[in-house]
Amino acid sequence: MSEQKTYAIIKAGGGQVRVAEGETLRVARAEGSEPGVELVFPNVLLLARDGKVEIGRPFIEGARVVTEVMGHGRGKKIRIYTFKSKKGYQRTKGHRQDFTTVKVKAIVGG
Repeated sequence: MSEQKTYAIIKAGGGQVRVAEGETLRVARAEGSEPGVELVFPNVLLLARDGKVEIGRPFIEGARVVTEVMGHGRGKKIRIYTFKSKKGYQRTKGHRQDFTTVKVKAIVGG
């Protein structure tokens, strides 16, 4: 039988992210956090541990995910091109999303 992995779904940067201990992931930029600093995500929506799943309404009381900030960066540039046919209107814009790379240290509580 396969080993059950502990994971959680957290609310981070306006979205929902599935995390497990030891994983490295990118979240929307967390302001004021330097590399090496501990960053805690208290909004845990779902927690799966030992084959049991706990769902928050909307969050699980006392559960949190502890991470360590690895660094900051900017994503790949995307181009936004807009035009209006037969009017001679054209506009090009670019966007690069800021992100913070974090490593999950522990999933606590629940």
